[in-house]
Order: sequence, then structure tokens, then C-alpha cells
Amino acid sequence: MYADHINRRLRGLAFALVASMVPGMAIPSASAQAPAGRAGAPSGKTETAATARPAANQAKASEVPAGEAKALAATGQSIAVLVNDEPITGYEILQRQKMLGLSANIQNQVSENFKRLLQQPSTNEKLKSILNQTIEANKGKTREQIIALFEERKKQYALSLQKQAVDSARSGVLPGLKKAALDELIDERLKVQEAKRLNVLASEDDANKLVKGIAERNKMTEAQFAAHLTGLGADVGTMRSRFRANMSWNEVVRRRFGQQVAITERDVDRIVAKNPGGNEDQIELQVQRITLAVPAKLEQKAVAQRLQEAEGLRAKFAGCKSGQALAATVKEGKFEDLGARKPSAFQEPTRSLLLNAKDGEMLPPSVGQTGVELWVVCTRTVLKADAEKRTAAQDELRQKELEALAKRHLKDLRQDAHIEYR
Repeated sequence: MYADHINRRLRGLAFALVASMVPGMAIPSASAQAPAGRAGAPSGKTETAATARPAANQAKASEVPAGEAKALAATGQSIAVLVNDEPITGYEILQRQKMLGLSANIQNQVSENFKRLLQQPSTNEKLKSILNQTIEANKGKTREQIIALFEERKKQYALSLQKQAVDSARSGVLPGLKKAALDELIDERLKVQEAKRLNVLASEDDANKLVKGIAERNKMTEAQFAAHLTGLGADVGTMRSRFRANMSWNEVVRRRFGQQVAITERDVDRIVAKNPGGNEDQIELQVQRITLAVPAKLEQKAVAQRLQEAEGLRAKFAGCKSGQALAATVKEGKFEDLGARKPSAFQEPTRSLLLNAKDGEMLPPSVGQTGVELWVVCTRTVLKADAEKRTAAQDELRQKELEALAKRHLKDLRQDAHIEYR
């Protein structure tokens, strides 16, 4: 139904929502966090087989002078985990939790919450209700006026969904961050240790340059950016450590696996055809359209009936060859084979819906200027792909291969490591 069409249009708001939400998000105080002295594992538990290490090293990893332990605890620096004899403190875990709360995790959660709200049956029902109420309350007005009023009410409803998504993300993300923070810190210790072994450890200056670049892009000095993070409950030192570990690990991966990755021209062609990039007119769409006429004066009952008939046609749709026959089964059904068209030939939101549709897919019915419309994307053809886009596709494929190899290597390092939870 038309609600399904609007549902798809609303999904595009999730990404703008994520971008606008993160900078001002609230972070709980340290008192609201779980105690920092434990990492979620039983005291004294060893994650991997310590028997692979000499007994003397095992003893060294578990022995911390009583005076030193007391001093560390007094400053919030109690040792929570030892990774190959290197400590991770409760303070580091707490700071990483707060940093994760400002990073991709909260963005992803908001996006998922928003998508889930859009996919709920109640959202479709609400949109149908808004459409019906708008038609009923504006009898006598033109089609264009009614559609404009509906668009405004739909926008307000989208804002209410946005608020629900943000509130849900803020309340639900923090409890699960402690384990994620600890796992990330353990992985970073292993990454840095491997970088040291291969003599490719990134310098502190390299990490500082990244932080400075972020500050400048946000029109801040480094000091102002550090103060901004502190105001959000995080620490710029945590960010630097994270950057340094990741830069070092990237160099490890390039050193070990760079020569093993080979990308074929066929792989590049496939990526370019699937994602032509910012210039949408690099592809042509073979498009069909079925239109079910509605009275010049929009009436709730008539529109509802035509939407129902359109849904019936969509349920029977069996590919582009069936479109003309389907249109002939309903009264005043008009079939059009529009042939090959560039995306710019269509108005939004139809253009975006067609670009995102699969080949051979019929979109949900929508109310257009001439009636209830059913759009179909039969095939798409890549017209051209310049050298820059082919290079970008090649880099994308190469990065995916390296990421898979890096993930496997890190897993091996973790299996061989001595990790002791205090």
C-alpha cells in the first residue's frame, strides 16, 4: 500500500538521524557504570592455555606487589586483566566504555532502532490512518493540496519515530559496553605486541596527527577538542591509544598479507555494476509502470479500493513479462513499458526507490499524480565506469580481503596468548 511506499522513504532519515544525534549524546557518570575492578570474567580465570608458557612467566603474570596493587586501586588503576604480562586496568575499561558510547556502536543502534520502528506493522497502519484522516478532513480540496498536507503530517510522524529511536538507543546501549570495551582492549594489546615484534609500531606523533585532524575538521584546537571529549565523559588519551593500535595493526596486516591479495578485473566489474557511485546516470534502468486510475476528486473509499487492487496485482506479479497481462485484469488499469531510462528522468522518491530495487522487483503501490502506481525495475545496464571508480572498487575489494586475513590472524594471536582475568 501507499504506507509501504512512505515506509521506504522514511528509511533514508535514519542516516541523517545518526549523524545529528551522536555529538550531543549524554554519557552516564562513572558512578553509573559497573565496578571497574572486574572485567566480567571469574577471578583468576585464564582465557587460553597457560600451560604453553613457562611456569616462571605464569608466576610473573600473577604476582603484583601488595603495595603497588594498593596504590593502583586507590587511583582507580587496579589491574583487571593481564595480556601476555601487560596489564589492562579498570580505569582503561571504564574510559573505553565511554568512548564506545560516542562512536559507531550508538550510531548503529540508533539506525537499527529506526529501521525496526519503520518495519513494524503498527507504523504502516499509522501511515494509512494519517492518509485516510487527511483525505477525510480536506474534502473539496485538490489532489495536490491533499498530498502536500499529507507530506507535512508524515514528516511530523517521522520526527516522532526519530525521538523513539534515540531514546531507545541511549537507554539500551550502555549495559552491553563493558564486555565490548574489554574485548577491544585485549585485542589492541595483542595488535601492539605484534607490531612491536615486527618493528612496525606507529609513533605517538602519528596518533596525535589523527586527533589533530579530527579537531580541525570540527573547527577546534586540540585543547578544545580534548575539553569537548572530557565534557562528554571520555578522554582524548583513550582515542590516541586506539588510533595508535589500529595504525600499527594496519601495518602488520600489510606486511604479512599484502602480497597474498589478488583482485581480478571481473571482480571489479561486478562491484562497479552493483554500486556505480555518486553519478547515478552511469546506469540505465529498464522500467515498467502500471497505473490504476482514481477519481479526479480524491475520496478515501476510492483510494483505499485502488490501493487494495494494486496490492493484489503485486501479489500476482511474476516478472516483467507478466506486467501487461496483469494490468488488463483490473478496470482502468494502464500498462507502460518505459524502456531504458536514466535515473535522473524520475522524480524523487521514485528515483531512489528504483535505484535500490532488485532487478525484476515490483515496488509497493504509491499514490501518484495520475493514480495509484506500480513501478517495476526489469534490468539495469552500466553505461560507463571511469578509472577513478574502478580504482575505488579495486581498493574496496582489496580491503575486504585484508580484513578477512587480519581477523583470522588476530584470532590466532588470541588463542596463543596468555590472558588472565584478575
